[in-house]
Amino acid sequence: TERDATSWSKSKLKEVLVGLVVEGEAGRCEISDLKHVEGEASCNSRKGKLIFFYEWNLRLSWKGTVKESGEKHKGSVEIPNLSEENEVDDTEINVSKKKGEGDVLKDLMRTEGTTKVRDALRDYLKALKTEFTLGMILPTKATVGQELAAERKLSGNTMQDSVSPQPLDVVGVKIPTVKILMREIFNSPADELYSIFTTKELVQKFSKCPAVIEAEKGGKLQMFDGCVSGEYTDLVPSQRIVLKWRCRSWPEEHYATVALNFKDLAAQTELQLECKGVPVSNEDSTKQCWKKQYFEEIRVLLQQSHDNME
Repeated sequence: TERDATSWSKSKLKEVLVGLVVEGEAGRCEISDLKHVEGEASCNSRKGKLIFFYEWNLRLSWKGTVKESGEKHKGSVEIPNLSEENEVDDTEINVSKKKGEGDVLKDLMRTEGTTKVRDALRDYLKALKTEFTLGMILPTKATVGQELAAERKLSGNTMQDSVSPQPLDVVGVKIPTVKILMREIFNSPADELYSIFTTKELVQKFSKCPAVIEAEKGGKLQMFDGCVSGEYTDLVPSQRIVLKWRCRSWPEEHYATVALNFKDLAAQTELQLECKGVPVSNEDSTKQCWKKQYFEEIRVLLQQSHDNME
């Protein structure tokens, strides 16, 4: 599948660049406009691997004020070729300024400004690879095939395996992975917190989406409109949950192993999360997913139920 990321990219580039503030001894500058955006971007999903193409020619306007004199100046920033062929650090960035005084601002934009613009471009590329691709591997026939393959793997049914002599576990490519460790304290006893992860109604409450929650060994898990899926591999009530867990944007058939350990601390519970086998390129987005979509929303849910009880 191929998805055109051009119009998404144009608004994302504007979002990360316009309003960028650069401050230093000399004064303060701000990128006021994305004057010219020419180019395209797309993402291909091939054999469960996402391949990105992008090529942009950008011109930004900046305005600034000199600290000492209060003079105001304007200029532009040209980025002639942001593409997958060059690292962001090697991408050419040219800063110019309208004639006249105020070269201190031009220097500020050349040094600090260039660094900030590079960071913003990195943010755009990171978003292209995580945010834009969230629904990338859509439920096509292939996905149904994956689910069948996953079920076949679970049930150990080898009848159809004669079709593909290669064992299912070596689908795709070896990808570099990382382990994520997180600790959170919740104002709730362990059994209550445990039930939030294993009861369909409660999962739907905090995730604000329909969910499939079969909290038993080998039971299915699907959340956030199918963005997260997997299965329960081990459950010890109020103490521990182990999952096979993946995000839709990861390479096909690639799962991380998530262990959630609940430590009872009187009226509170310490939740220890260990997530092994996360693709390196998805480390930040996975952390954000657990932090924002799970933990923060669970806190809100607990607060509401405690308020209601009072």
